[in-house]
Amino acid sequence: MSRLAVPKTYKLFIGGAFPRSESGRTYEVLKADGAFLANAAKASRKDARDAVVAARGAVAGWAGATAYNRGQVLYRIAELLEGRRAQFIAEIEDAEGATRALAAAQVDEAIDRWVWYAGWADKFAQVAGNANPVAGPYFNISVPEPTGVVAVVAPQDSSLVGLVSAVAPALVAGNAVVVVASERYPLSAISLAEVLATSDVPKGVVNILTGSPAEIAPWLASHADVNAIDLVGAADLDWIDLEIAAADTLKRVLRPEQGPDAAAPTLDRISAFTETKTVWHTKSLR
Repeated sequence: MSRLAVPKTYKLFIGGAFPRSESGRTYEVLKADGAFLANAAKASRKDARDAVVAARGAVAGWAGATAYNRGQVLYRIAELLEGRRAQFIAEIEDAEGATRALAAAQVDEAIDRWVWYAGWADKFAQVAGNANPVAGPYFNISVPEPTGVVAVVAPQDSSLVGLVSAVAPALVAGNAVVVVASERYPLSAISLAEVLATSDVPKGVVNILTGSPAEIAPWLASHADVNAIDLVGAADLDWIDLEIAAADTLKRVLRPEQGPDAAAPTLDRISAFTETKTVWHTKSLR
């Protein structure tokens, strides 16, 4: 008697937990050849709002951690990804129809990008900040600080690398993230959530939604408690309307990117979601 497979229903990741969508909706995730692969939760407006609430509650603790500690936490994620490398490779093979070699290269690139960003956690402030020359007996120092809650529309043509490339830089500076994963390739996103849940990342710092970016992104763009939005994966959406909605609540916006270099690792992606605080301090006249 042959054994029946038990297909997994992938859930959302909100506030460190794995809830089903409050709407009860799911959608089928298919293999590259059209065969059934799994079910994924289809997030709703309410799920997006819950994710923002979770992110807002986590910002103070994550931003208040030392930069060195944030680097340690991000590096731990890379360690856990390395330990589950085979699982991610298999998921990318199934979902994208990639060869094992190409899938392995994608996973390795994702791990390497986590390590790269982890290394900058306690260094980027020295590059992005400055000691400003001023007339008078004062120290004038500018330092970058996190902007708060960052919403992200992840690249839609990538299972893992695009997601990591958009989420990691926002975390480096101390922001909390709500990310809408690739609608077609969501499995690696929730597997990454399982990694985050077993790492040292505080609950609510990363929240992952699966489903339709066209449905969820407008609510995140217009949400008054979201401070910035990265539209890197929104090229196929009405992203200008999203940018207008973001402007109504004075959000910082990164526009869509396309091609193999979309969301490539740069310091600009870290500093894009920071605010500059300038401090004046009197010099001793002795």
